[in-house]
Parts: sequence; structure tokens; C-alpha cells
Amino acid sequence: MKKFFAPALMILMAAPLAACGGDGDDALAERAEEKGEADAEAAEAMGANEAVVEGIEDNAEARADAIDDSDVDTDELTDAQKNAMVNGY
Repeated sequence: MKKFFAPALMILMAAPLAACGGDGDDALAERAEEKGEADAEAAEAMGANEAVVEGIEDNAEARADAIDDSDVDTDELTDAQKNAMVNGY
């Protein structure tokens, strides 16, 4: 019986941790990626070459991944801090 309860207890204790993540970091990461896409489109419209456009998109994607991986609690950030993360400052 102990062999059953120990693993079951560990699973029950770990389940809430699996659901944990940064509060709002997914939305903030999405904002960063959308901003990068908009910047890339604007650069392309102004005649930037493909390498520059791809660089802007890659940078935005990396920034979005970093925000998402950070699991930051966006409720604890000011609007200026959120904007700095989205804009890469």
C-alpha cells in the first residue's frame, strides 16, 4: 500500500506546479512577436532587404521566447517595464 501512496502523493503534489507559469507572460510574448512582425512589415515597405526583414522577425521571435521562458508575473510590472520588454529595451 505504501508503494502506491508515495508515487500518487508525488503526482498530486507536482500537478499544480505543472500548471504554473508566469501570469500574463504568454500575452506579453505575443505582443512582442506581433510588434516585431509589424516592424518587419514596415521595414519591408520602406525598401529594406530580405536579410534585414528576417533579422527583425528573428529578433522579435527570440524576444518573445525569452519573455515566455522567463515566466514573469506581468501583474508585478509597470506599463513602462512591459513596453520595454516588448520593444527589447
